[in-house]
Amino acid sequence: MIRSVIVSASLITALGLGAPVLAQSIGTPNQTSAQQDPEAPELTSEPGSVVVLRGLDKVTARTRDFEAPIGEAVQFGALSITVQYCRKRPPEEPPEVFAFVEVEDRRTDGFGVQAEGERMFSGWMFASNPALNALEHPVYDVWVIDCRS
Repeated sequence: MIRSVIVSASLITALGLGAPVLAQSIGTPNQTSAQQDPEAPELTSEPGSVVVLRGLDKVTARTRDFEAPIGEAVQFGALSITVQYCRKRPPEEPPEVFAFVEVEDRRTDGFGVQAEGERMFSGWMFASNPALNALEHPVYDVWVIDCRS
């Protein structure tokens, strides 16, 4: 239970929603929802349509930057990466880029026929702190660089 509150608090902080939403997520009584609270700060940025990711192949020690359109699967080595959402804070706020990323390890059956992949990662990645929610894969590392409209 405590871990989920900590993750929720870091996500709320990253989204810039502030204390009213945090109090509601912890379960403080007599709090209204963030949409109904007139004092809740408004998000000042728009969601992006393309995420810039950086991938590292640990075997060859090569990195490659690539773009992933929202909702479309892109391939990096044996990984299939789908970004569901991204947002970049505006310049007047502290810099932060975050994205919800799903990563599957593509597999073959030994004859080159695509088999069902294994989900390696599903969660939020933050550009300012890539180690917070890192992809754990023996060959590849992937992290968020930027979010563009």
